Amino acid sequence: MLKINNLHAFYGKSHVLHGVGFGVEPGEIVALLGRNGSGRSTAAKAIMGLVQCEGSVVWKGQEILGRKAYEIAHLGLGYVPESRDIFPALTVHQNLMLGQKGSGKGSRWSFDDMYDMFPRLKERQHTEAGVLSGGEQQMLTLCRTLMGDPDLIIIDEPTEGLAPKIVELVGEYLQKLKARGISVLLIEQKLTIAMAISDRALVMGHGCIVFEGTPESLRADAYTARSGWRSDGASGSVPVVTRPSCTATKSP
Repeated sequence: MLKINNLHAFYGKSHVLHGVGFGVEPGEIVALLGRNGSGRSTAAKAIMGLVQCEGSVVWKGQEILGRKAYEIAHLGLGYVPESRDIFPALTVHQNLMLGQKGSGKGSRWSFDDMYDMFPRLKERQHTEAGVLSGGEQQMLTLCRTLMGDPDLIIIDEPTEGLAPKIVELVGEYLQKLKARGISVLLIEQKLTIAMAISDRALVMGHGCIVFEGTPESLRADAYTARSGWRSDGASGSVPVVTRPSCTATKSP
């Protein structure tokens, strides 16, 4: 479905991604883990055509590297940035309307679907988005992206700054997306949610994929264990994982 190969990304003269390669299959949740600065968010932006990059990004058999971001979105790729980009002066419902693809006919999602999945948004559908809480704004950003009826959605740090109870709800919502046949590339630092709901886990370090496998194989991986990886640690966040090269360890 989505296949990335030998992807390099740059910010000016800074070389940020170094030959990144991975894929996401239909109906799959893939967690992309790593510390801040490891290149996870840059990988998402590269897929969406938002940064200068080289290599290959193939979506449903079609090369999309070099296309404009809006063209990529129209092909069925959705992106929920960490910044929770909403239109603060517009109501919740108006924000959802702006995300709708065309007339909305034939879409897997309706306004009622959004409000059923996020009852809090229904209660506040006529409220200006700028006064919503952080969790509500995150829900709204996700829903607005879903209104575009993507086949794959890239979500960058959806649980950042949210209360533990809201984090659990986010995990439930992502599983609902999978049940609807939507693939998810989940960019996270919190291991608890990522390991609980993902089918596969990728770990990035210094602009490279340094591990690829199932959540179970990640917990058991000898190298990450020696590097101080703790999936059950108190902080529940991703520690630094360093390898001597950018060649990922793949587990069957």
